Amino acid sequence: MRTQAKAFSPASVGNAAVGFDILGHAIAGVGDTVTVRRIDIPTVRITAIRGTTVELPTEAEDNTAGVALIALREALALPFGFEVEIDKGIPLGSGMGGSAASCVAALVAANALLDAPLSAQALYPFALAGEAVASGGRHGDNLGPMLLGGLVLATADWLVRIPVADAWHSLLVHPDAVLETRRARAALQGDYRLGEFVEQSANLALVLAGCHAADAELVRAGLRDVLVEPRRAPLIAGFAPAKQAALAHGAMGASISGAGPSVFAWYETRAAAEAAAPAVQAAFNEAGFDSQAWVSPLACPGAHLLD
Repeated sequence: MRTQAKAFSPASVGNAAVGFDILGHAIAGVGDTVTVRRIDIPTVRITAIRGTTVELPTEAEDNTAGVALIALREALALPFGFEVEIDKGIPLGSGMGGSAASCVAALVAANALLDAPLSAQALYPFALAGEAVASGGRHGDNLGPMLLGGLVLATADWLVRIPVADAWHSLLVHPDAVLETRRARAALQGDYRLGEFVEQSANLALVLAGCHAADAELVRAGLRDVLVEPRRAPLIAGFAPAKQAALAHGAMGASISGAGPSVFAWYETRAAAEAAAPAVQAAFNEAGFDSQAWVSPLACPGAHLLD
């Protein structure tokens, strides 16, 4: 019987501009790695967290990965427990789904140690429980794409992978800055006009229809956040010129990744995304920030076992 497994979960772009808390896509090339061991004691314990200078909770009840595994244990009434080691690869407070990646990688690794492994969809409720520890809410826009890969619509009960053209790629640029999720959510308090919701709903519909039809013009018409971005943009130094640089290089759309401060854009080809990266990074450099950039297919893989 297998007693240890290691899994990798990619980073992700939450919200994808038009789907606040319900739409997101995975990012290749950066993510978290979690090693899980099956132990005889019916408990969950975290023995190490590496790759971050910020102290993260090692008490399982306060950690996203720990809570996800506790929920899994309790739901399945498992007679055994898990010991966990987390290697962070996603910058904290980056808007790249760092808290979600840890709990998804932990679940995928632990799932390999079950006598009867579950489907990715069946793991989703446990991932929601873990994510709620960090964000304060049960939303799956980061979890869905990490579990399934690609672009995913994540509601309270459903994960639906949205088809996208193979040639389409995303650019993600992360400035060397931190924006806490709770602060970014606080910026959304206040009044909204009904017209804003109608326009955002129309944009979401255009993007989903464009993805299903592989129609870049439909996506280009809809990939605009009129609801959340205007309220969060003032929190991100350099955002406006970074977004403009992405659009000037032919992006179908560009916006804030998750809670920020990272910025993402969609392109019709990998070459276009790669050509845009230096300009977007230069915009953040002008604002006083170094940055990192990743280019990946929109249909990139989700979390998977490493051994």
